Amino acid sequence: MSKKIGMIGWRGMVGSVLIQRMQEENDFAGLDATFFSTSQVGEPGPALGGAPKPLQDAYDVEALTDKDVIVTCQGGDYTQQMHPQLRAAGWHGFWIDAASALRMEPTSVIVLDPVNRHVIDRALERGCKDFIGGNCTVSLMLLAIHGLIERGWVEWITSMTYQSASGAGAAQMKELVLQMAEIGQRAGTGAADARMPVLDVEKSVTDLLQSADLTINQFGAPLAASLIPWIDRAMENGQTREEWKGQAEANKILEQDPPLPIDGQCVRVGAMRCHSQGLTIKMKQDIPLPDIEAAIRSANQWVRWVPNTKEDTLQQLTPAAISGQLDIAIGRVRKMTLGPEYITAFTVGDQLLWGAAEPVRRILQIVLNA
Repeated sequence: MSKKIGMIGWRGMVGSVLIQRMQEENDFAGLDATFFSTSQVGEPGPALGGAPKPLQDAYDVEALTDKDVIVTCQGGDYTQQMHPQLRAAGWHGFWIDAASALRMEPTSVIVLDPVNRHVIDRALERGCKDFIGGNCTVSLMLLAIHGLIERGWVEWITSMTYQSASGAGAAQMKELVLQMAEIGQRAGTGAADARMPVLDVEKSVTDLLQSADLTINQFGAPLAASLIPWIDRAMENGQTREEWKGQAEANKILEQDPPLPIDGQCVRVGAMRCHSQGLTIKMKQDIPLPDIEAAIRSANQWVRWVPNTKEDTLQQLTPAAISGQLDIAIGRVRKMTLGPEYITAFTVGDQLLWGAAEPVRRILQIVLNA
């Protein structure tokens, strides 16, 4: 008998990518899936090979507790409201969540199965029911360099991130495009005119960026033709919460003891849906570069090694090249002038795929087959 699945938050950005991936992998075959809504109860749900069924109320505790598995991409506020109610009602089903609200709870596991399948399996054996998708930059970083970490070679990591608009949300993605359009309208004619002095073009763009005319309702500052070196709220130690997640979540995913030191700065840039990261890695010893390459390549099937050449970097190691793909590109790997134990690398991965939807999709399959 097929298990009953409740799907919530499937219309949003991450939820839409999740549904798309599940359809591509034929995950709905044999599933008894019910779609819930917080705002459109009773309207037709998605058509997945049959007549669409009416959407159910995502706040109906009785309807939700009838499900064996709940998959939600609705966000942290929904999780904080409904998860305690369902557990208090005696529901013992699996809660699979893309939001961050439960990540650091002692009763939950952050899922990234190519990296921590052993952690997931142990959690299932002891009866864990809450499986949570991790922070996007953390997941993408670990997929890229897990081959080094699992060998015990890494002493510490700094990750300087270049995070896309999609990590902030759908409205922010649209605002980035709107800012691009507004800049193009202001300076596009001049930029296309070879006779126009470049400083005149630059001034028209800068004047707009520094004026009150550019749309900044979502970001609070220009992102197009600029960047924002602040993501999430402030922590007492001077980090942002996004920066704090690097060490906190990575070590929970890995069950690393002692904890692996990880820190850096998180920056929002004008990419659409790929997060990039510049890594400085302090190795515990001088490891030859061919051994480092072999370890990275062998970690999982999604790592794409990019040779450290200009041509390969331009063609394979950019958000434009990686967007919409499951591959995690890693390149610019070299020894640093700081010493032979220091290496640098640059990674690019799709924030909406391995950074968000794919770990959720895969943990659903794991718990269904447990």
